[in-house]
Amino acid sequence: MEEQWIKSVGIDVGTSTTKMIVSRLRLGRMSSTFSLPRFQIVERQLLYASPVYTTPLIGFDEIDAERIGAILKDEYQKAGISLSEIKSGAVIITGETASKKNAQHIVHLLAERSGDFVVATAGADLEGVLAGKGAGAQKRSQAIAGNVVNVDIGGGTANAVFFYRGKAIATVTFHVGGRLIRLDERGAVSYVSPNITSWLTAKGLSVRAGETATYAQIQEIALQMSRSMLDYLSGRERQISGLLVSGQQMQEVIPVEEFSISGGVGALMHADPVRDLTEVSRYGDFGPMLGQMLQQVRERETYPFRWIEPEQTFRATVIGAGMQSTEISGSTVHIKPELLPIKNLPILKLELAREEWENPVRLHQEATSVYELGLRLFGSSAAIPFALALSGIGYCSYALLQRIAQELADAYKRYYSESKTMVVICETDMAKALGQALFLRCKGAPEIICIDQVRVEYGDYIDLGEPISGTIIPVVVKTLAFDERM
Repeated sequence: MEEQWIKSVGIDVGTSTTKMIVSRLRLGRMSSTFSLPRFQIVERQLLYASPVYTTPLIGFDEIDAERIGAILKDEYQKAGISLSEIKSGAVIITGETASKKNAQHIVHLLAERSGDFVVATAGADLEGVLAGKGAGAQKRSQAIAGNVVNVDIGGGTANAVFFYRGKAIATVTFHVGGRLIRLDERGAVSYVSPNITSWLTAKGLSVRAGETATYAQIQEIALQMSRSMLDYLSGRERQISGLLVSGQQMQEVIPVEEFSISGGVGALMHADPVRDLTEVSRYGDFGPMLGQMLQQVRERETYPFRWIEPEQTFRATVIGAGMQSTEISGSTVHIKPELLPIKNLPILKLELAREEWENPVRLHQEATSVYELGLRLFGSSAAIPFALALSGIGYCSYALLQRIAQELADAYKRYYSESKTMVVICETDMAKALGQALFLRCKGAPEIICIDQVRVEYGDYIDLGEPISGTIIPVVVKTLAFDERM
C-alpha cells in the first residue's frame, strides 16, 4: 500500500457554540522501498462543515446531551456518511462548558455515538494546541525563525499556544470570552462570571448581575480585558493581568514574532462596528464589543509582535480536532486486529538512559516500580490497566531486547495476572521484535499489542484505531483534563 484515505470527524462543544466537521486524511509512505515502511498523514481535505449551533444547555450548569445528540445525528445525515466510515477524530468540550457538572459523561457519550474511533477529550491546553493547528499557527511557525502565538477566544476562555518550529512549547488560558458577561438590548446584566470579579476589582471596573450597564461601561471593560491579555502575553504587565489566567501562570516571558486570534471572538474582530447596546448584545453577551476592542487595540496600539490573519477563526478548534489530531504508527507493529480499537488508555512511562537499560538490576527495579505505580493508580482487573511507554532505548541489541521482554512479561504477569491484554508503546522501530518476544513469553495470557513511532508522556491518554491495510494504526494522544470542581 503506497497511500490510502481515511475519514475523520471533529466535534467541538463550546461555551457558546457547537460545530462539526468531516475531513479525509491521506496516508502516504515516507520511506524508501528498501527500508522499514514509515507512513505519515501527507494531505488533509475538509469534506463537510456543519452550521454553527448555539450549545444547548439545561440551566447554567448542565449540557443538554439529547439535543446535542440530535444535532450530530442530523449533521451526519447531511454530510452523507455513516459512523462505520469514520476512522479517526475527536470530540472536544471546550471553554467553560468543560466545567459543567455532566461534561465528563457527555464527552464520552458523544464519542461513542460518533464513530468506531473518535476520541473523547477536554482541557484548555489541548484545546489551545488544536485551535492553533487549525488556525495555521503551527504551520506558520515552521516557515519563520521566531515563535508564533495563536489565541483562540470563544465564549468562556481564551486559549493561547506558543509554537516554535512546529512544536507547541507553551500554553496559557485566560478567563477572556464573549459570554463572561451576559446582557440584553437594554443593558440589563443577567450574568457575570465569578472568574473575572477579582480582575474587575483590581482594574477599578464594576458590572453586576441584576444591574443595568451602559454602552461606555461595557466598552471600557472589553478594552481593558483586551489590553490585559495582550500585556500578559507580551510580558508588559503580569500582576493584574495575571488575575485573568486560568490555571498555571507562565514562568517566563517568551518573545513573540507573530500573533493571531481565532475563535468566535476572533471572527467578530472583523464584523461591523457595534454602535449601541442592541448591537452589542445581539448574541445575549458582550462578545461583539470584545471583538471590536481587540481590533481597536490591534490598529491603534503597539505590541512587540507582528499581527497575522489566522487560516480559520470560529472553526479553528474543530478543524484542529478533526484534521490535525491523528498520528500514525506502523513501521513495525505486533497486534491482534480483533482487539482494536482501544480507547482512553492512560499512559505510564518507563524512561531510562541507555546504560540503565543495559543494567539488569536497574532494569528490574524500574520495571517493578512502574508496575507497582500502575497497581496503585488503576488497580488490577481483566481490563487493560494502562499502556506502558518505553523511552530512551535507542539502538537495541538482541540480548537487550530479550532482557527487556523478560522483565516486562514477568512483572506484568505478577501484578496483572487477570489482565487479558498488554499494551506497549515504543518510540523507536522495535515494536514487532519486542512484541514477538513478549508473545513467546506470555503465550496469549496476556495478548500483546506493541506499536512504535509514537511519543507520549506520563499523564497522557492514547486511543488505538483499527488497523489500515494490516499494519498501519491510527493513533491519537490526548489529555483528558476536566475542571477539578466536577
